[in-house]
Amino acid sequence: MTRPNAWLRACTLVAGYAFLYIPIICLMAFSFNDSSLMTSWSGFSLKWYRALLDDQALLSAARLSLIIAALTATAAVIVGTWAGYVLARMGRFRAFGLYIGMLSAPLVMPEVVLGISLLLMFVELGNLTGWPEGNGIFTIWVGHTTLCMAYVAVIIQSRLRDLDRSLEEAALDLGATPVRVFFHVTLPLIAPALMAAWLLAFTLSLDDVVIASFLSGPGYTTLPLEVFSRVRLGLKPEINALATLFILVVGIFVVVANRMQWRRVSKETSS
Repeated sequence: MTRPNAWLRACTLVAGYAFLYIPIICLMAFSFNDSSLMTSWSGFSLKWYRALLDDQALLSAARLSLIIAALTATAAVIVGTWAGYVLARMGRFRAFGLYIGMLSAPLVMPEVVLGISLLLMFVELGNLTGWPEGNGIFTIWVGHTTLCMAYVAVIIQSRLRDLDRSLEEAALDLGATPVRVFFHVTLPLIAPALMAAWLLAFTLSLDDVVIASFLSGPGYTTLPLEVFSRVRLGLKPEINALATLFILVVGIFVVVANRMQWRRVSKETSS
């Protein structure tokens, strides 16, 4: 019974990875296709990468998406870490149920509803105060941070619940203030969770279409919106080239981050 079960697990694993990664590999392969057709191979060429450098609209959208994603991930980690810390360390307090409900709302609320509500908020805020004058980077950033903060809080809360509190208690017994304990003891211990939460928030922001479609304005088109608008007229191979570059950059970043984390764990284990 052991051998058939092993074969079944291996086949299931291969089928799962094939389902996930074969489309990505095909996309990367067709970015080097000489033909402008997305379904037929006619030879190896780098002309779509050269065409990508001349596509200023696509490059501008990619640059804007990267900026917003980085700002969103940073803000979501800052706010979500405090929110997750309150959930894991402060116990049940008055209005605890309301706090959890408000924090978890972006997780269960449809993005269309979230986008419309944020749009109405910014419109009313603009009518009352004159700011913001129009939708742009700030409005998209606020919308994405609102969405990603909830995911970050869940990750940080689960990590803090599994954390050994004896180290924090020892630091408090030695005279450290709670704030000092948080920044010098707790944060270093949950650093891998912070990195994972940052990457998740970055990915969610970079991939968002619905919220950005409500909160973007003229001249502030993100990459998903640009790609979505071009799909209606027929997808061009420049999109494959840009997606390949994104995959390579993200893959290198993940490998480097995992390598750094592995070295840190190895040092802690050896010491």
